[in-house]
Amino acid sequence: MFRVMCVDDNRDLADSEVMLLRTHGYDARACYDGPGAIRLAATFRPTVCLIDLNMPGMDGDELAGRLRASWAGEPPVLIAVTAMNNEDALRRIAEAFDQHLVKPVDPRELVRLIDAQAEVGRPDRPAGE
Repeated sequence: MFRVMCVDDNRDLADSEVMLLRTHGYDARACYDGPGAIRLAATFRPTVCLIDLNMPGMDGDELAGRLRASWAGEPPVLIAVTAMNNEDALRRIAEAFDQHLVKPVDPRELVRLIDAQAEVGRPDRPAGE
């Protein structure tokens, strides 16, 4: 099954992303900080990680680097989810993440993005299935 880990110190947001993705058939789990995300990723093995950029203790770009460094095999697709769009934030995102969503994220856009990643990850699956 396609697995998505939603990491955000805003628990309501992370939990909402999880509920939305589960209604679309994805195995999604929430995590609320970087250290917890590293622990969960080791056992959950997500295909995609939605990661807030600014979190206390460990920023999202540091978490992204640690996930990539610790991953055996193909790392998950890392997607920054943040309201920040200044030059520094965009540089950090470009260096650490594969993609970027701007908060507040349109739920349809989030599902479309995850659906597209699922299609890429399942080349044997017919389009539209």
